[in-house]
Amino acid sequence: MQFLNIRSGALAVAMLGAAAPAVAQDTYCGGAGNGGQWIGGDAQSSDIATAGSYQEQMALVLGGNEYISLFSLSQGTDVRIEAAGRGAGDTIIDVLDSNGSIVASDDDSGGNAASRAETYLEAGTYCMALRSYDGGPMTAFVRVGRQEHEALTEGVMDSPVNDGSAGGCATATPMGGLGSSVTGSVADNPNWSFTLDAPAQISITAENESADPVVTLYGANDMFIAENDDYDGLNSRIDVTDTLDPGTYCIAMAALSDEYAPITVSLTEYDPEAATLSLYDRGEAAPPLDGSIPVTDLGVLESRVRQDVQATDDVTWFTLEVLDNSLLVIEAIGGGNSDPWLVVYDDLGREVGMNDDYGDGLDSLVMARVQSGTYIVGVRQFDNTAGLIRLLAERYVRAQ
Repeated sequence: MQFLNIRSGALAVAMLGAAAPAVAQDTYCGGAGNGGQWIGGDAQSSDIATAGSYQEQMALVLGGNEYISLFSLSQGTDVRIEAAGRGAGDTIIDVLDSNGSIVASDDDSGGNAASRAETYLEAGTYCMALRSYDGGPMTAFVRVGRQEHEALTEGVMDSPVNDGSAGGCATATPMGGLGSSVTGSVADNPNWSFTLDAPAQISITAENESADPVVTLYGANDMFIAENDDYDGLNSRIDVTDTLDPGTYCIAMAALSDEYAPITVSLTEYDPEAATLSLYDRGEAAPPLDGSIPVTDLGVLESRVRQDVQATDDVTWFTLEVLDNSLLVIEAIGGGNSDPWLVVYDDLGREVGMNDDYGDGLDSLVMARVQSGTYIVGVRQFDNTAGLIRLLAERYVRAQ
């Protein structure tokens, strides 16, 4: 058993809290905004509909966590919501309404790995959740303003061929029906169309990481249905689980890296079992512990456990048993050219922590205070390689 004196750490957290801006005490965004910070410093100054200029904060995102900014609108407004990481920071933002439903989401539309969402929002209170694409710590600027306010980011999605308007989806290239697959660059084929002869749930994939594709689905009268960027690495995927009516639909394409790189776009019927297995393979959900998914039991974590993994870009799963309240520290250390990615869940499938590229290197680390119980650990290669990853789990308890 290893011991750790955490008294100084607790003091540091208390000191950081004393210097923080005003924190929301009520329940916002269905509880997702609890502990969030008003973008204007307080509730009254965070009404973007009446603000004289944009409102901005500097955000510190700790590994595997989110930073929450709150803002309000006293009337319906066209808003621009942005986040730009400092240095190599790669931001992802979700905008949530008062019920906690996501009304906008973006990864790279601000350009240079920055995030940017432009949309019309009704009056109400909203939360912007900021996280790091790789799960690592990051410092970023976040800005919320109206369309006439100065933008934080350059933006890469202003081209009219990608907005579903006339000249875009109206002139889309037919790709066939369910089961179809086509390949083309955004420069040559920015929009594809398909027809459903019967009600269906569908999946759309767009693949070529060199292009970094963004895919958007429109229905009749250019009605927006869904959008995705970076579902699997830099590839994109849309799963439409609500049944679509028969008719013609449009897929609008964008490339954040290379608009001349060929992108393979595929249309299939949505398979819920395959979609669930894909979540397990990517580590975005914890596997069941019923034997249906291979999971290696590493036993009781008394002090320290080491396990070597010949890892691929599909997650390899392990379980650990913790008998007492402890500080759990898990590292994934790459061998050779390995770039480890690490995630930890409790036995109910709640994420304890996720990380890629801790510190200055490519290794990963998750550290969390945990109670006794079973913990599920997933490790994989971040990119499409295979190689050795050394998994190290350690348990610390408070010094007496």
